[in-house]
Amino acid sequence: MVFSKIFGKSGASDAPRQDEPDDEAIEAAEPHRESWLARASQSIVGGASTGSKRVGTLYGGDVDDEPTHFVRASGCHIETTEGDSLIDCTMALGSVALGYAEPQLTRAVIETIASGSISALSPALEVEVAERLCAAVPCAERVQFMKTGAEAVSAAVRIARTYTNRDVVIGCGYFGWHDWSSDAEGVPAASRENFRRIKFDDIADLEAAATAAGDRLAAIVLEPVIERLPSKAWIERARKLCDASGAVLIFDEVKTGFRLATGGYQQYAELTPDLAAFGKAMANGYPLSAVCGSAELMGAAVKTWISSTLASEAGALAAANAVLDWHDRVTVCESLWSIGKEIRESVAAAAKASGAKGVSIEGIDPMWFLKFEREEDERAFIRAAVSHGVLFKRGAYNFAALAHDDDAVRDIEAGASAAFVDLREQRER
Repeated sequence: MVFSKIFGKSGASDAPRQDEPDDEAIEAAEPHRESWLARASQSIVGGASTGSKRVGTLYGGDVDDEPTHFVRASGCHIETTEGDSLIDCTMALGSVALGYAEPQLTRAVIETIASGSISALSPALEVEVAERLCAAVPCAERVQFMKTGAEAVSAAVRIARTYTNRDVVIGCGYFGWHDWSSDAEGVPAASRENFRRIKFDDIADLEAAATAAGDRLAAIVLEPVIERLPSKAWIERARKLCDASGAVLIFDEVKTGFRLATGGYQQYAELTPDLAAFGKAMANGYPLSAVCGSAELMGAAVKTWISSTLASEAGALAAANAVLDWHDRVTVCESLWSIGKEIRESVAAAAKASGAKGVSIEGIDPMWFLKFEREEDERAFIRAAVSHGVLFKRGAYNFAALAHDDDAVRDIEAGASAAFVDLREQRER
């Protein structure tokens, strides 16, 4: 059941649909995709500062007339520089769970920054939000705010290494671009030596890595959901290995926090880590993350050095505070599961009805994905869907938001259906 069925057209759906683009805004933006893409390519590394928003990642290659930039985002709709409106199923890589420009949250941010968003002192709001986060997250007794998910997970690893006085970290998942877990170009070999990557939900691999690390094991860091929920046995084994060795169990809840449950996978599964990293939907797209955990472990943060000038900037804290208000008033995460189920099933029905071959719709309801047997089919579908008014994520999750109301779900199904038909006809030619 989608949010509008439960609560009518209020809440996240209060934001204007903006079905008609603002003419002045579009004109000011120079409504030509070529000019914006060309300008971006000349001034921004890779054409976009966020890797997932680069053309090759979005569409799987060079673009023809697909959009690359927007001028407005409202609810689950984005207006492109060409004046077109798209229903967004990516929701900014899962960082937005309520909806773009959610009115109550936006008012809270504006009112806060009007009084000054930063100063030489910490804002009182930092304390209030930290207290509420500790109440919402099972493992949280102390909190330190950062700006990005990568920062928060890196901080958790630093805290674990400081607390244990050990160096080896075992990990499963994507933790951002920082050196400690990256195998990208430019990362020193010495940084890689102390990180062991393991397979998702593979107990034997986990045990082998822990055995190899021996008494050097500082932490096991897990992204608890990777395309599907893990077996409880895998998480419980990680918990027991940490308890037996004195290592720290860390959950990367950047995607799962405020989505599977307010307190993340740990609340959903009733399995508590020692430390956890939150971000994305915690502030509905505003730049804020947090590392949190037991008081004893978090105390190690002041023995090392973890600090960011804008970590307690009040605008993002106001956004998180407003998100927590939503979670206090409304069953946000239950609604995300329900809305995601409707969207996922509607896209699956569209694929079946169109006769599309070589595609499946997988994942869990709040964060699902399209899986194609042929990469060229995926590229063709994503581009066709955009031409029919729907933006799906290529090669990664699509995320439900409260702003995906009944009309949006119907439009997503219609756009997916038309795109699958285009794909089938293209393959038949």
